[in-house]
Amino acid sequence: MFGEKTRGDAREGMTLISEDAFFHGSLVVKGSLRVEGAFEGDISDAVDVEIGVKGRVIGNVAAEAVVVAGEVSGDIVASRSLEILASGRVTGDVRTPKLKIDEGAFFDGACAMGAGDDKPRRRRARAESDAAPAADSVS
Repeated sequence: MFGEKTRGDAREGMTLISEDAFFHGSLVVKGSLRVEGAFEGDISDAVDVEIGVKGRVIGNVAAEAVVVAGEVSGDIVASRSLEILASGRVTGDVRTPKLKIDEGAFFDGACAMGAGDDKPRRRRARAESDAAPAADSVS
């Protein structure tokens, strides 16, 4: 992933959340991000995001390219590519024009293959249960 040339040299702007770190909140990254620890919240505006084998993200990820070797529980929008490695686990909806899922990887969600900037559509079962009419209340 980092062997490719991206906007400038993405490595120069690398942000690292190490294995012993825990981050909670929203993070806007103008370069690249590598998560080896625990991250709860949303990641946006990144060039490249790597979730290491021991990395765990609970939240949404928006970047040009995303590689998951650890775990992501949330939606992923990757404007260039998404790769889920054999050790990776993704639970959530994804939107990307290029998707690679290695044998042994885990993916549970809906996938939209396109370059649209909008968020992935919610799965029909979830959307239908959310749209179920509420019980009438008696005043």
